[in-house]
Amino acid sequence: MKIYLDNCSLQRPFDDLSQDRIKGEAVAIIKILAICEAGTVELISSEVLEAEIFRILDGERKEKLLQILKVATHTVFAGGEIVRRAKELQGYGIKAFDALHFASAEADEANYFCTSDDKLLKNIKTVTDTKTEPVTPAELLEKLL
Repeated sequence: MKIYLDNCSLQRPFDDLSQDRIKGEAVAIIKILAICEAGTVELISSEVLEAEIFRILDGERKEKLLQILKVATHTVFAGGEIVRRAKELQGYGIKAFDALHFASAEADEANYFCTSDDKLLKNIKTVTDTKTEPVTPAELLEKLL
């Protein structure tokens, strides 16, 4: 099984955990990453994800995220087909970077695309011509257990 965690879901454990929802998502992401580290599920990284992480100004957070990506089994590079698909996905109201993330997940045939961004999730769920299922961190954890 292959999964793709977008930037906002990867960063969830480093967010302010004072809200129950954020804390719950952070715990789910930590458990998901532990499953990936155990080798039972493949974590996919992408050139797009790495580029977005490199734009983070907080050096400590950036370094922690880059360490997490070392768990990934491989990296998807954004070629012409991914860019073309991302432009198509933008027609669903998906922002450019988010569309590139989802197109990267699709290109590598990820089973699940995980995000904690409600608007992105809502828009991706309207995409009918995909085999990659968009899920929240809690939904993904439930599917992996």
